[in-house]
Amino acid sequence: MENPWKTRSVRITYDNRWIQVTHREVVTPSGTDGIYGVVHFKNLAVGVVPLDEALNTWLVGQYRYTLGQYSWEIPEGGCPLGDDPLDAARRELAEETGIRAEQWDKVLDLHTSNSVTDETGLVYVARGLSFGEAEPEETEELSVRKLPFDEALEMVFNGQITDALSQLGLMRTGFLLQRGELPQFPRKR
Repeated sequence: MENPWKTRSVRITYDNRWIQVTHREVVTPSGTDGIYGVVHFKNLAVGVVPLDEALNTWLVGQYRYTLGQYSWEIPEGGCPLGDDPLDAARRELAEETGIRAEQWDKVLDLHTSNSVTDETGLVYVARGLSFGEAEPEETEELSVRKLPFDEALEMVFNGQITDALSQLGLMRTGFLLQRGELPQFPRKR
């Protein structure tokens, strides 16, 4: 479908290593003049739902400055545009939880808030887990929690998990598990 919006001008109003905010003078689909603010993300959002054979998962808790509150989430982070998202997912899972995985399945692509941003997110399910020490970044103060997958899913439905990537990643994983559409767990060696 052809884009009905016309862009007259673009002006950068803010720029750092993570985001760029632009002010745009536009012509709307109805032909009227308008403005649009766009937040461009310089990273993909990548999340991981780790699952062991007993269907336990791991969540990461941290205080989110932007929200002014504590947040429980799947392990997640950023992947610079142009880098391999699976490599970033592996790195984030190991850094935040100490977990490494043999089997990775991408289960979700999403746009986080497409009315104001171009951010794209991806979620993987990681299985065939092995455990080591977490090595969070110096700016992160994290709690790691192991729990049955169904309890994590319940945290979505009762409002304890509000992060969009986490909510959708857990719900999509639950849907695929219910339908038997995730490949079998790797065999132990």
